[in-house]
Amino acid sequence: MATQTSMTPVIVTQATSPLRQILTQTRFELLLTLRRGENILVTLIVPVMLLIFFASLNVIPTTSGPAINFLLPGILAIAIMAAGMVNLGIATAYERNYGVLKRLGSSPLSRSSLILAKIISILLLEIVQVILLVGVAFGFYRWQLVGSPALTFLALALGTVTFSAWGLAMAGALRAELTLAGANALFLVFILLGGGILPLDHLPAPLAALAQLLPAAALTQALQATMSNGSAFPTFPLIVLVIWAMLMLFTAIRTFKCE
Repeated sequence: MATQTSMTPVIVTQATSPLRQILTQTRFELLLTLRRGENILVTLIVPVMLLIFFASLNVIPTTSGPAINFLLPGILAIAIMAAGMVNLGIATAYERNYGVLKRLGSSPLSRSSLILAKIISILLLEIVQVILLVGVAFGFYRWQLVGSPALTFLALALGTVTFSAWGLAMAGALRAELTLAGANALFLVFILLGGGILPLDHLPAPLAALAQLLPAAALTQALQATMSNGSAFPTFPLIVLVIWAMLMLFTAIRTFKCE
């Protein structure tokens, strides 16, 4: 669970081209993330602890194969939600609360470029998340790479855009305290209904049907299908992810305010 983030220093981008502005802001976003200890805990440490805890206890109800084959895709989905919706959303909300975004608004950096830079920084952070989680799964539980890595990366990218945009949409439209509460509450709901720890077929049928339409379950199912052999192409989960990604990105760009 994330807590209030500390005040972020002001960054004024002076690069001339939009691409250089985005790259410069992305670099600063990564540096600022590394300065927040609570962010490192939520985005890097907690998912690894969850993976080790549930894989070691061997209490996950799976029908076939080692528990790690079921757990790893779900924990990757949880890591993406933590990095994008919780970490990025709350940090950005307090940047807005402290006036950092207002001062950034007077720089050459456009609102859409700022949003893009923040999403790119989360994508880069998630590379570290994936390496850590896959390393733990491979080193401690003999997990083996199967399925389609290309489709797995596609699902990870779509999930990153979706949940990063969700966090930014809340941060740009709600007060910091509401973003803090809302991001953490949604995080818990998505963990429970995401199918990453508890399979969806263990939920009541109406609740399981609703969960199928949510981005957490769609991301988990897409990863489970692309990280296993013999699974059907995850058409429906990927369509759900694309719809949520477009919807939340559009909402974030339209509603995001710097003050």
